[in-house]
Amino acid sequence: MQRITRVLVAVAIGAALLASCGGDDGGVPTLVWYTNPDNGGQRTLAQQCTEASDGAYRIRTEILPNEADAQREQLVRRLAAHDSSVDLMSLDPPFVAEFANAGYLLPITDRAEVDRLTEGVLDGPLATAFWDDELVATPFWANTQLLWFRTSVAEEAGIDPTSGDVTWDDLIDAAEATGTRIGVQARRYEGYMVWINALVSSAGGTIVEHADRGADATPTMASPAGDEAADVVDRLSHSSARPADLTTAGEEEARSLFHGPNGGFMVNWPYVYAAAKGGVDSGALDQSVVDDIGWARYPRTDADHPSAPPLGGINLAIGNFTNHPDEAVDAVACITSVEHNAQYMVESGNPAARAAAYDDPDVREAFPMADLIRDSIDEAAPRPISPYYGDISASVQRTWHPPTSVSSPDTPEETDSYMHEVLQGDRLL
Repeated sequence: MQRITRVLVAVAIGAALLASCGGDDGGVPTLVWYTNPDNGGQRTLAQQCTEASDGAYRIRTEILPNEADAQREQLVRRLAAHDSSVDLMSLDPPFVAEFANAGYLLPITDRAEVDRLTEGVLDGPLATAFWDDELVATPFWANTQLLWFRTSVAEEAGIDPTSGDVTWDDLIDAAEATGTRIGVQARRYEGYMVWINALVSSAGGTIVEHADRGADATPTMASPAGDEAADVVDRLSHSSARPADLTTAGEEEARSLFHGPNGGFMVNWPYVYAAAKGGVDSGALDQSVVDDIGWARYPRTDADHPSAPPLGGINLAIGNFTNHPDEAVDAVACITSVEHNAQYMVESGNPAARAAAYDDPDVREAFPMADLIRDSIDEAAPRPISPYYGDISASVQRTWHPPTSVSSPDTPEETDSYMHEVLQGDRLL
């Protein structure tokens, strides 16, 4: 059963009682934008686009919970009740197909508007914005992971991560030879799914085929690519290069390890660079650590395939029950413009979805690896685009955790069997 339907019966009656909190003031439509938590950057864009509209609309922000699952649940509660106050929403890309399939997102069908909202958007995030051949969300900001390395460690190991052909085996060899560790995200949460999906995609495979078929998608982890991905997890988890907290590690744990005395390599999002510089400013980190940080494209799973970096970010969608669809489209165009993409990247540290933003001088000053981020996002592999994505992700997380239990071909085969039963409703998560 599709995840979204599991909450509808329980919440629809209660959600119907939610009062519309959009409201119009003096005849000027007020658009309510439900945002994921950030440093206030989305609120700033709301104010700027309100002013730029010359009185056509106002935008008011409402902050969603911190966790992605809780964000999803709150939006589902409102949209299941056809709440017209959900004019705009910041939506994780993996949820777009689920929401669109349920009829919760306003499709953009006018060709000129589609062109306006997608012009110059990088290929990676653009792939997450469509459902059933219709534009249902506009990439707002995108994200990807890079390989971060301590240049002193790489030099000692005799490895050049910037060569573009470095594999996970190469990194593990280098870390073992230098007595250092590799930071990854491997606790049972979405970050672990990000790693596994990148490993499989980088080996030329997919977690599922025909993901858009929902319950009838075909699990395809039991494959050469799935086996290669399992071999990487297996080898790292039994290597001296593994983090001590591997089974509970997320982004921040990986970052802490990387900055420590045993730090050698790490895969993580670009925010870690600004965070490291901020650590120097606060006195928590020595400048010598930042000076020792290098960056490169995400590592290959095997030598024969270029890596397919992870894809993250936020899409901006319009609620299908808004009373102000025309104003909402104009607001989305303003919020996601190249100018605001660049501004948000500098002020919030979240990479832009539009290619031209990376040419902005302020972006290039804040992110000396801007070209690498842009290329990685453009060639990134999204997680499965499916209305049943939650079931797919949970199936992978459960069968691949703890990482110390992973082996090929057993784990990929178990994943396919488990996922098939979940998708068909024969097993509960």
